Amino acid sequence: MAKKKGFTPDWYHEEAPKNSYRSILKWGDPNYFKAPNTKLYELMKNEFEMTDDDFIEKQDMGLEPVEFDLPSKFSQEQLDELAAIVGEENVTIDDYTRVSTSYGKTMVDFMRLRKGIIENLPDAVVYPRNREDIIKIVDYCCDKKIPLYVFAGGSTVTRGTEAVCGGITIDLRRHFNKVIDFSENNQTITVESGMSGPQLEEVLNNAVERLGAKRAYTCGHFPQSFEYSCVGGWVVTRGAGQNSTYYGKIEDIVISQEYVTPVGIIKSDEFPANATGPSVDEIMMGSEGTFGVLTHVTLRIFKHMPENKRRFSFVFKSWQEGVDAAREVMQGEFGYPSVFRLSDPEETSVAFRLYSVADTPIDTILKLRGYKDGERCLMLGMTDGEAGFGKNMKKQIKKICKKYGAMYTTGLVTKAWEGGRFTDPYLREDLGDFGIMIDTLECSVNWDNFMPVYEGVRAFCKSRPNTVCMTHMSHFYPQGANLYFIFNAKISEIDEYLDYQGGIMDNIQKYGAAMSHHHGIGKMTAPWFEAQVGTNQMDIFRALKKHFDPDNLMNPGGTLAFDMPDENKRDFINK
Repeated sequence: MAKKKGFTPDWYHEEAPKNSYRSILKWGDPNYFKAPNTKLYELMKNEFEMTDDDFIEKQDMGLEPVEFDLPSKFSQEQLDELAAIVGEENVTIDDYTRVSTSYGKTMVDFMRLRKGIIENLPDAVVYPRNREDIIKIVDYCCDKKIPLYVFAGGSTVTRGTEAVCGGITIDLRRHFNKVIDFSENNQTITVESGMSGPQLEEVLNNAVERLGAKRAYTCGHFPQSFEYSCVGGWVVTRGAGQNSTYYGKIEDIVISQEYVTPVGIIKSDEFPANATGPSVDEIMMGSEGTFGVLTHVTLRIFKHMPENKRRFSFVFKSWQEGVDAAREVMQGEFGYPSVFRLSDPEETSVAFRLYSVADTPIDTILKLRGYKDGERCLMLGMTDGEAGFGKNMKKQIKKICKKYGAMYTTGLVTKAWEGGRFTDPYLREDLGDFGIMIDTLECSVNWDNFMPVYEGVRAFCKSRPNTVCMTHMSHFYPQGANLYFIFNAKISEIDEYLDYQGGIMDNIQKYGAAMSHHHGIGKMTAPWFEAQVGTNQMDIFRALKKHFDPDNLMNPGGTLAFDMPDENKRDFINK
C-alpha cells in the first residue's frame, strides 16, 4: 500500500499506568519518550518491508496491572524474622516489587512482560539500611539455606538479577547509597554499592560544596545505562563506560572492594598497586554476586575539566580505512581520546538519519567527494584531561585520519551523538509496540581477529532476511577493541528471538571473540562461558564458588554457569 501522506504512527507517549507491566519494561524516566524520526522511520519500513498500515495496530503493550498467582513461599514467621533485621517497612512481598527486582532490561525481559509471562521471582524483597543489615541477611540466608539475590539499578542485559531459585532479593537503592570516605590527597572516594551513576557524579562534580574539596572531580565512568545503573553493578559485571578509552574500564578505576560472603568479610587493600600475591580484587570483580554481596567500593577519581573537552568527527570512504586509522591512533603513544567510536557502513547510514545529518550540507559535500552512503564510516569522539593534552590529541588524530582519506566533519556530529548517548534505549518501547525488536550483543577482539569476527558474526546476523545489523567499536586499546552489534528486526515471538540471539552468540564464539567486553555474563551468556575460558579455568572458578558459597545460595540458577547442567545449558535458562 502506498505511503499515507503526513502519516505518523500513534506512538504511546504517556506515563505507563501505575503498577503495570509496561512501567517495569519501560526504560528510564517514566515521562521521557523517543520515537524514530521521519528519516529513521522510513528506513525501517524499507528494511522490514513494512508500510504505514503496519504501524496502525499495536501489539502486546503491557498496560495491564501486574497480577499473577505466584504467592510468596515465606511463612509469616520468616517475614517477621526479616523485619526484625531491617525493620517492617523494609520487607515486602507484593507482586509488583517482586517482578520489578527480578526482571532486567534485555529483550527477553521486555517480551515476557509484554505478554504477562511471570517466572523466577524472589519470595521477598528486602531493603538493607546499612552494612550491618547486609551481614545479618547473609547470615540468615546461610542459616536457613535461602537463596539470595542482589538488585540495584536493574539495567542488566544478561538476566543477571533474575531470581531463578526464589528466596530473597536485597534491593540496595533505597538506603545503601552513601559516601563513606573521600580523600582528595589520594584522589579516591569510597561509596556504598547502591549509589547510582548520577548520585556519584553529582557528589564529585560538586565536591567543593559537598565534600570540602579544593576542586571538582569526576569518576569518568559513563555507560549508556549511566542514569539508571549503580556502582555495584558496574563492578560485579566488569563494566565499561563510553569514556573508557581514556578513563579505563571499571577494573581500572576500582582501588578497593568489600564483600559480605557466607564465609565472612572479604576486603581488599587500598594501595594503588602491590606485588603481594594474586589479586583479590580481580577474583571478586566479575563474580556477579555469586561469591558474596558487594557493599563498599573505593574508586579512583579524576579532575573534572569540561572546559577542556575537544570534540571531533571524521567520515572515511571505507570500513577498512576507518579501522586502520583507529588502530594507528591507539598505537600512536600520544595518549588516548576519551570517547572514541567507529561505526560500520550500516550503522553510519542509520546514524546519519538518527542524528539528523542526512541531507544536510555536510551530507551533500560528502557525497560529492565520493563518500558513498552504504560504504562510508563515521568516526567520532572527544578528548578529556589537561588542555594541552587534548589539543595535541586532536591534532594527532586529524593527521592520522587525513592519512587514511577521511574528511573532517567537525564536532557538531559528536554533539548530536551526545544528545542521544543515554536516550537511544528509549526507542525500544515504541518499536516493540509494533513487533520490532532492537537489541545488542558485544564482544572483545584483538586486531588480528577483528575482521574475521566482524565479517562472520555480521554474516550470520544478515542471514535472516529483512534484518538490520549495525556494528561499531566504542572501547579501544593498542591491542584491539570491542565489537558492538545492534540487531533490529521484526520479531515479536520469544522463541524466535532466543534462537536468533543464540545463533549470534554461537558465531561470536566460533570466530574467536570473548563473549563479553563489558555487559558481563549473567545467566543469558552462561551457556557459552566454559567453552570460552576452558575447563581448567572454570574449575578454578568452581573451587572459589565452593569456598565462598558452599551451599550455592548466592545468585544461584545459572549465573556464570556454576549450577548449569553439562548438557542442554540453553534449555536450562530458557525453559
